[in-house]
Amino acid sequence: MVPVHALDRFYLLLTFLVTVGWQLSGFAIAYTLKVDKITDFTGGSNFFVLALLSLLIGNTFYARNIVASALVMVWAVRIASFLLFRVIKTGRDARFDNIRSHIFKFLGFWIGQILWVWTVSLPVVILNSPAVSDKRIGGDNPKFGTGRDIAGIIIWALGFSVEAVADQQKYYYKSRNKIPKGLPTNRGLWAWSRHPPYFGEMLCWWGIWMICISPATNGSLPTSSKSALYGSVVSPLLTFIILMFGSGLPTAEKPTAKRFFLLSNGRDTQYASAWKHYQEYLQNTSILIPIPPSIYGPLPRIIKRTILMDFPMYSFSEEKDGEVALHEAQEDE
Repeated sequence: MVPVHALDRFYLLLTFLVTVGWQLSGFAIAYTLKVDKITDFTGGSNFFVLALLSLLIGNTFYARNIVASALVMVWAVRIASFLLFRVIKTGRDARFDNIRSHIFKFLGFWIGQILWVWTVSLPVVILNSPAVSDKRIGGDNPKFGTGRDIAGIIIWALGFSVEAVADQQKYYYKSRNKIPKGLPTNRGLWAWSRHPPYFGEMLCWWGIWMICISPATNGSLPTSSKSALYGSVVSPLLTFIILMFGSGLPTAEKPTAKRFFLLSNGRDTQYASAWKHYQEYLQNTSILIPIPPSIYGPLPRIIKRTILMDFPMYSFSEEKDGEVALHEAQEDE
């Protein structure tokens, strides 16, 4: 079996062009119809397309290629279908309220999605490419089932389980009103982590990368191919950076705190304790890594702020942020 050579031997340009076409098609539909229902679905499904395309045209069906591609596709189907289902039920995505009607701002989001999908897909794309899998250059994959492969599968399975279960738990609690309005979601995995889906997603891509880099140990593989495999570590690193410092925690922590602060300082006195309850939740619940509250709560603040990554940038200041929030609320009235 000989891989198809298309544009370059790493499939970088081909997959980039496919991603651009896929995302811009989604943008055209979303902007023209002013709908949010396909935005996240277009992102998630793009991962499926790149994994399947690179596997098929790579035409090298080693066990490792099949497993890595299948894991990416399973993850993509789950995330795309869940996000599509959720936005259909809710009707809109509040993230786009201020940019949905501004073509260049809205396009900026889709360009970011292009770079995200393409970069995070690199491990499996490079693994399936002729640069790694072509036997004529020594691309025989090492025997599948090494310690690294097993560790990668376990890490992926753990991450996938955490992400899927946490998403379902939060949707269930919100849709069934299992959590009173004045209390944070503190059931199931959400009692151990404030953002378990983000933690799960990070694990998934570290697991995929670990599976994909095993051919780099093959002595007959060209140095450039080995470097590309190791360099695809940008995939889990970018996932970590985006979720920790981009569209993940920064867009969730302060807005959530603001909601409880305003609820507590609003006219409805039944929610007067909302801010107090939320502060207790912050004190006892890890921001990312799931940790039992009985263990996390007593930990020194310095440990939480450094090793456990609950950085000061995520904190809502009652004096600074609270004053601004109250002022904005008064203006809206």
